[in-house]
Amino acid sequence: MSFPVTDFDERYRAISARDTRFDGQFVTAVRSTGIYCRPSCPARTPKQQNVTFYPTSAAAHEAGYRACKRCLPEAAPGSPAWNLRSDTAARAMRLIAAGVVEHEGVPGLAARLGYSSRHLTRLLVAELGAGPLALARAHRAHTARMLLVGTDMPISEVAFSAGFASIRQHNDTIREVFGLTPGELRARRRSVAGRGSGAADAGVGGAAGAIELVLPYRGPLDAAGIFEWMAARALPGVETSTPTSFARHLRMSGGAAWFEVRQDVEGRLRLRARVARLGDLAPLVATVRRLFDLDADPIAIDEALGEHPELAPLVRRTPGIRVPGSADPHEMLIRAMVGQQITVVAARTALTALATELGQPVEPLGQETGGRLFPTMEAIAEHGSEVLRGPAARIRAITGAAAALADGSLTLTVGDDGIEQRRALLAMPGIGPWTADYVRMRVLGDPDVFLPGDVAVRAGAAASGLPAEPAPLTAWTERTAPWRSYLTAHLWRAVPPRPAAARRTATPTTSKETS
Repeated sequence: MSFPVTDFDERYRAISARDTRFDGQFVTAVRSTGIYCRPSCPARTPKQQNVTFYPTSAAAHEAGYRACKRCLPEAAPGSPAWNLRSDTAARAMRLIAAGVVEHEGVPGLAARLGYSSRHLTRLLVAELGAGPLALARAHRAHTARMLLVGTDMPISEVAFSAGFASIRQHNDTIREVFGLTPGELRARRRSVAGRGSGAADAGVGGAAGAIELVLPYRGPLDAAGIFEWMAARALPGVETSTPTSFARHLRMSGGAAWFEVRQDVEGRLRLRARVARLGDLAPLVATVRRLFDLDADPIAIDEALGEHPELAPLVRRTPGIRVPGSADPHEMLIRAMVGQQITVVAARTALTALATELGQPVEPLGQETGGRLFPTMEAIAEHGSEVLRGPAARIRAITGAAAALADGSLTLTVGDDGIEQRRALLAMPGIGPWTADYVRMRVLGDPDVFLPGDVAVRAGAAASGLPAEPAPLTAWTERTAPWRSYLTAHLWRAVPPRPAAARRTATPTTSKETS
């Protein structure tokens, strides 16, 4: 069964098999019961004539269905379609998850996407079965459920941190969507713990602004690989990494925040987070999910790449490989520009100096230690030349990009159109194809980016029996679309180790970029 699954018969076969890989990709509404479920719901498979499939839970809500109390479809991993697709609907879903409707309203969301509010509503209803308000309402319901189940914070705080305008609105929505009051939903959390990565997100937490829960994902997951990636690039003071955890400070709209993701002995990913403003919790969770690529469909990716004899050994060696996202789009661009044409170690040294000199110190959040926030774009634009070392033109390019981000002449968000984002980046001095594509891969989560000028990619390709030169290698990789970002990750991993005397940590670099 291939992805994406849009055919009724394919979807019905998926729910008949209770296939967990499709959880979050669509929901199953059952007319005879008035409820909707995730594809892997353990309940008896409904008759075909009673089934309607919806692309989102919001569409099911709008059609009058409520969530199944047994399988908790709101606890499923997110749909990989919002990264695989680059259309307006997918961009809107990424921005809604980032909290844009709560902060800017539907007019703000529409303006970011280049439409009027009315036209955007028509487009989303036609494509997803629900308009932006309904989609945001469903996201708030999901956030409230997550907080009710995953924390001990008062229900009144849950209401406002989930983005509801009032406690009454929150209570009415929870009752309508889940068929339970907020108190009843919280009381059921012990009974759902342990059902698997999708539903077992019961956690502990009670201090204001704090949350601890389990992050659902589709397995397999190369957790060791992603923690290793983070460790190689962690900036002291800003980030902390171990073989089984990653933590960092970051700037949210309401102030400084902190989070830690760690893998427990059962292989689950646990998130601890603390924010200055409760309303930042949901956007923070969405950021963490993007950073760890937790909405990917690894079985579909591994099956597609593993069909090629040259790649099959790589897939067997590293099943469930992930492509790390970014904690902050602006920060990602600066890190990519600093890392051009130098090793990971050298880039980390330069970025550490930048963070140490220009980053804002943060006080300890609860029991977490203090640290630093990555510098603001204003600080880098104004003082970056005093800290950065290297060719003057390269430093001007970095500070110029920071200034453009600071004054808004360059925008960079998770909801950008990929083609337009690339065009805007390439128009900036000192940004070439490698940087623009690398940022697109990391910021948008685009699964189909390939970096033919990347030295490490070419080395990994040669070691795997693929062409090592950019043109023939690019031509060969076309057969792996739309998963070329994951192919890139495999080729990075396939770089042969260097002799101890000459070993240097390789970074994705390109000899074609100029500063």
